[in-house]
Amino acid sequence: FTKKPKTEVVLVGGAVTFEAETENPGLKVKWQRNNLDITPDEKFLINSDGKQHSLTIKNASAEDEVVYAVIAGTSKVKFELKVKEQEKSEETPGPVQVAFESPETTGPSKPETSAPPPAENSAPAPQPEPPKDDIGLFLERPQDGEVTVGENIKFTAKVVGTNLLKKPVVKWFKGKWMDLTSKVGKHLQLHESYDRNNKIYTFEIQIIKAKATYAGGYRCEVSSKDKFDSCNFNLNVHEASTSGDVDIRAAFRRTGDGTEEAGELDFSALLRKSNEAKQDAGPDVDVWDILKKAPPSEYEKIAFQYGITDLRGLLKRLKKMKKEEKKSEAFLKKLDPAYQVDKGQKMKLVVEVANLDAEVKWLKNGQEIRVSGRYIFESIGNKRILTINNCSLADDAAYECVIGEEKCFTELFVREPPVKIIHTLEDQMVMVGERVEFECEVSEEGAQVKWEKDGVELTREETFKYRFKKDGKKHFLIINETTLEDGGNYKVKTNGGESVAELMVQ
Repeated sequence: FTKKPKTEVVLVGGAVTFEAETENPGLKVKWQRNNLDITPDEKFLINSDGKQHSLTIKNASAEDEVVYAVIAGTSKVKFELKVKEQEKSEETPGPVQVAFESPETTGPSKPETSAPPPAENSAPAPQPEPPKDDIGLFLERPQDGEVTVGENIKFTAKVVGTNLLKKPVVKWFKGKWMDLTSKVGKHLQLHESYDRNNKIYTFEIQIIKAKATYAGGYRCEVSSKDKFDSCNFNLNVHEASTSGDVDIRAAFRRTGDGTEEAGELDFSALLRKSNEAKQDAGPDVDVWDILKKAPPSEYEKIAFQYGITDLRGLLKRLKKMKKEEKKSEAFLKKLDPAYQVDKGQKMKLVVEVANLDAEVKWLKNGQEIRVSGRYIFESIGNKRILTINNCSLADDAAYECVIGEEKCFTELFVREPPVKIIHTLEDQMVMVGERVEFECEVSEEGAQVKWEKDGVELTREETFKYRFKKDGKKHFLIINETTLEDGGNYKVKTNGGESVAELMVQ
């Protein structure tokens, strides 16, 4: 569009024309009312002449005060119509109050000086009422808010029910299309109440333990029979001041002699979910315990959710854990079944031997480990320690400690830091047969992402329909030839965030 329609104000019974101009002549243009295509009739007149397009609405009434849109190709422009009552006067006072006032404005520009002309409305008492009607249905609109990661925040909308024939319906949206009704759960709560004395409906949305991905634009829509109103507001989420080192250290439980680098890591504590800056008030999540109880078909999903980069060894270790271990003569204390460490951190594997002079061998994936800058062997009393410095994904392997004929083994899982989505997906609208490319950018190169359509994961088996591409930190989902069935909500997920966009196919 080279010229876009703008929000207009009209008196009840009047007519208004919205105009748009396209870059090229002869384009097919559609006009919508509340997301439904407008059919030309006596009330709605649609004209197209080359690049010029217009929509005329005659005999405007309160029910016409909704959201409209004009669509050409993949471009969609939204605008509103504000219908003003003609109660005050048929002369100038109506246009003077075109700047409709919301409850949050102070309203110093109330045209009290223009009140004398309408003699029949000389009583001053009713004057505060028209501004409420002018802003639509809201008595109080949700305000922009700020919150720190892990904290709670509440947004409130109030609607006057005096002139409503039935209870108003309120919907909350994130972005353009995501209806938050379907997201109600642990981190999102919706509440509503009614004050019978003042006839005021109160609607609240509460975000619990906010995450960085919750930041963005939100919208509240209220409708009642033939009336409609909407309000936009923003949420800013600030990172918690707690440093990452403290979080990682809190997730570890050492059983050594009290020094910072002594002792071994307890696996049950290591695998507790620690992606959030604050600990959950409820019981900690033990991922290893979840894996033991879950069927093998769920391992991949659980590993992705909690940042486990490799499933190798899980089934093997779970199977061996069920066997009764014989009492060892060489080891006083063996390795735990598995350990987890964050990428770039230091890891210590510790055993206790019965013979103080015993020599041990350390193996990685069956190959003996040689001393190097990254692998350090220590012998302190009856403890034998393998230290792995600056752990990388290459250290994600099976390890063994061997004394003579006896051995104990473990699995080390190297967890990558939570991958955040830096640039989110964008809504798209295409015609049947056109190519679609969803693009997002994440915080780490080589990160794992998952794509979903309407809640169903898109797998490699469907490569004939969908193509997945990576380019550094950027990830792409490509649909070469779209069909009507491809319309819906597409989501990209990492172990530290997600983004949703809608695809509309015409």
